[in-house]
Amino acid sequence: MSEEKKKITIAIDGYSSCGKSTLAKALAHTLQYVFVDSGAMYRCICLFALRNGFVSNGMVDKQALIERLPEITLSFHKNPETGDQAILLNNEDVSMLIRSFEISQSVSQIATIKEVRQKLVHQQQLLGQKGGIVMDGRDIGTVVFPHAELKLFLTASIEVRTQRRFDEMFNKGQEVAFETVKQNLLERDRIDSTREESPLRQAEDAIVIDNSNLTPDGQLKQALELVKEAIHQQLA
Repeated sequence: MSEEKKKITIAIDGYSSCGKSTLAKALAHTLQYVFVDSGAMYRCICLFALRNGFVSNGMVDKQALIERLPEITLSFHKNPETGDQAILLNNEDVSMLIRSFEISQSVSQIATIKEVRQKLVHQQQLLGQKGGIVMDGRDIGTVVFPHAELKLFLTASIEVRTQRRFDEMFNKGQEVAFETVKQNLLERDRIDSTREESPLRQAEDAIVIDNSNLTPDGQLKQALELVKEAIHQQLA
């Protein structure tokens, strides 16, 4: 099989606002792979929990959510107008709704729930059975695809990450103070790294990319070289 036809599994992990989805989307587009934003899946569960009153004063009614998990179906499809990937929660396109600051404040707590992770990890693994997939998240290289042919771990300084998230929210008309965004990211880092179920950590065989001073194009170029090397190793 030629390098052009060999398709691998690419796992991208890292902290919030490190550009994981930006890189994953660009890689998938360039390689003609399937892109899966695992974080969007957890955000959908969070939206469901908020809509049903399972989140109050920063606390999650875990048992109530667990009992309702069988009611939740998630699917991906391409928006015919924009070509972007959309995520559906029970057949409703919630791609924009899940990007609110309210969701960002609670999603890490939702992601600590064992039953939620089990449900979504199973679905993610089914999506990646045939390879040719780029998935980003926090436990992709360690739990979802431990045997992925290429694992990347993205990192950036907290100041750079905060500015990125602040700019993203500002462009969407969401007015949140810079310091509030920073504290939210730090708290999400803490929860993601210390949770009992599938904590965020760098896989031993992951390649680290610090993109604090990289442009999206520069990051993509570096990643594509690593993809080429990984495919070559599989064919050797």
